[in-house]
Amino acid sequence: MNKRLPEGKIPPETLKNVVFEHLGVSSPKVLLGPGIGEDAAVIELEHKVIVVATDPITGAVEDIGWLSVHINANDIACHGARPSWFLSTILLPENSDEKTLEKIVVQMDKAARELEITIVGGHTEVTPGLKRPIVAGFMIGEVEKDKFVTSSGALPGDKIILTKGVAIEGTAILATEREEEFSNLLDKDLIEKAKKYKWRISVVEDALTAVEVGGVTAMHDPTEGGVLGGLHEIADASKTGFAVQEEKIGKMISEETRKICELLQIDPLCLIGSGALLITAKPEKAQQIVDVLNSKGIFAEIIGHILDNPKRRIFFRKDGKTKKAQRPVQDALWEALSKKLKY
Repeated sequence: MNKRLPEGKIPPETLKNVVFEHLGVSSPKVLLGPGIGEDAAVIELEHKVIVVATDPITGAVEDIGWLSVHINANDIACHGARPSWFLSTILLPENSDEKTLEKIVVQMDKAARELEITIVGGHTEVTPGLKRPIVAGFMIGEVEKDKFVTSSGALPGDKIILTKGVAIEGTAILATEREEEFSNLLDKDLIEKAKKYKWRISVVEDALTAVEVGGVTAMHDPTEGGVLGGLHEIADASKTGFAVQEEKIGKMISEETRKICELLQIDPLCLIGSGALLITAKPEKAQQIVDVLNSKGIFAEIIGHILDNPKRRIFFRKDGKTKKAQRPVQDALWEALSKKLKY
């Protein structure tokens, strides 16, 4: 049966059965290759490893160049490496002008300078059939051979740490893309505050700070599928389960995010979450990681722990009961962008 694919990320089963079956020749230098929940590859050099990652920006128009650098840098930092070199493929709709291109590359330059990254190449074209620009970025970083981190290193008993909050990127995208409609239904100051969430997208400092403290077993930035999708991806990669305290993760949903998601009737835990970082850490180091992050102005909280059983993925409720943490079928952003609002 030829299954129709949903919008957004390809489902894990399709990746396993279709994409991962066609990976060319094997190489002993690939220490970490394609896998569910892994957003970068690790390739061995003589005394170091290079970490490489690629990600497109498809759901945003404003600040697409700036976002492309930061989103790809996040994937590198989540593997314990400092992002250093960037390439991009810029696809523009028909009838685009030079000003459109200039805006995107100026944004890239700004983001690259913020993170001390060098832009080393790429490709740019006008592509028939597009309705909006698409930027696919490719980032490279390096780290000592024994210091890289994966999404697959979480162990039973490890504590789960979440930084900053829930649905950060999704909140910014929706407040920007649907600002005119929201202005009739939400407070203007709330919308302006939500739009500024885009400046919180980077997790480079979060990740490199955690690694410096020590005790990190896995890291993952929750992009499509939100924080809930990110938890499942860590569990998939590590072949574990997880238990999250519903009350603690609920407190990390901001007022702006909550009100926008209530208006659109979507789950903030399933809304694209770039800007947050999921960290699993040894129990004896977890609180120290949280304390150091907080001392740098990066809000962090222990929200749960890793379980041994891969099939047990649950929320602990305030009343002591548990409920199953359902995997998002697709990111809530796609539904939110198309949903009509009633005035």
